[in-house]
Amino acid sequence: MKLADYTTVRLGGPARAFARAETEHELIEAVRTADAAGEPVLILGGGSNLVVSDEGFDGTVIQVATRGVSRDGGPGLLTVAAGEDWDAVVARSVAEGLAGLECLSGIPGLAGATPIQNVGAYGQEVSETITRVRVYDRVTGDVVAMPNERCGFGYRTSRFRGAGRFVVLSVTFDLAVQVLSAPVRYAELAAALGVPPGGQAESAEARAAVIELRQRKGMVIDPADPDTCGVGSFFVNPVLDAPALAAVEAAARARCGPGTRVPRFEVSVGSGNGQVKVPAAWLIERAGFGKGYNPGDGARISGKHTLALVNAGTASTAALLALAREIRDGVRDAFGVSLAPEPVLVGVTL
Repeated sequence: MKLADYTTVRLGGPARAFARAETEHELIEAVRTADAAGEPVLILGGGSNLVVSDEGFDGTVIQVATRGVSRDGGPGLLTVAAGEDWDAVVARSVAEGLAGLECLSGIPGLAGATPIQNVGAYGQEVSETITRVRVYDRVTGDVVAMPNERCGFGYRTSRFRGAGRFVVLSVTFDLAVQVLSAPVRYAELAAALGVPPGGQAESAEARAAVIELRQRKGMVIDPADPDTCGVGSFFVNPVLDAPALAAVEAAARARCGPGTRVPRFEVSVGSGNGQVKVPAAWLIERAGFGKGYNPGDGARISGKHTLALVNAGTASTAALLALAREIRDGVRDAFGVSLAPEPVLVGVTL
């Protein structure tokens, strides 16, 4: 089987072996068996944040297809199996009068992936509501329930990202029991809802507004829309300290004019030391790569959002990575900032 059939960017060569785990026991046993045989393992979720080489994966791919959602343990507690569709989980939480996930609507993928990269959008991050992550520890062979403070959450990262040691089994969220959303911190969303930053709206309205905003940017998977054939945001917004921000501002004034102001946002998790996020899309556009930029090899920038690199239908993984390198190098040359990829790269490097 080709992994291109299991990724939203529709790229990736064959896997040497493939297993589908529909229960937690099957998932643990599949990983344990592969580890005992010294077999490389790739845990596959929804494939929405994954770029696999054209050569594929020379090992066992284990697809997580576990199911289960429960509200045991407290009125706002929601425990979700790793294989549950993430947007369906958000929709359910809103329908059941729970707030805290509504701004994460429309994000493709599975629930088990959300703590790994500390999924966030429109001013919310899952680390704000996660109370516990249950994992299988491939080193000790134990199932461990890790409280939030042991998860190492940071901006688009966690203890689980890139380590390979832990397989997420379930995630427990502690949500507010209310029909109103959490305070809306993202200015674009607040404007769409007609509330001031920090204000609240009904969670259902916030969810609908987020999905509409994401659709405009091609960030909701739609088989009929080639601008959604990607991995969402390809680059992470860089986090800069004061000296780095000053250097970017000087470069921006020199390049774009003396009145240029570089946009920035607070880092909500693990900030400290006055660090801020600068929109990668802003840097990319001003480095000369606009929406729809197309080098002609099947990979291009989305016509809706500069952060999305898409497969126009004839791309290869090599072509996608070549485009990503061109953009990364252009931004570095223009502003002295090296953009880091957001998706998991398998068999390839940037």
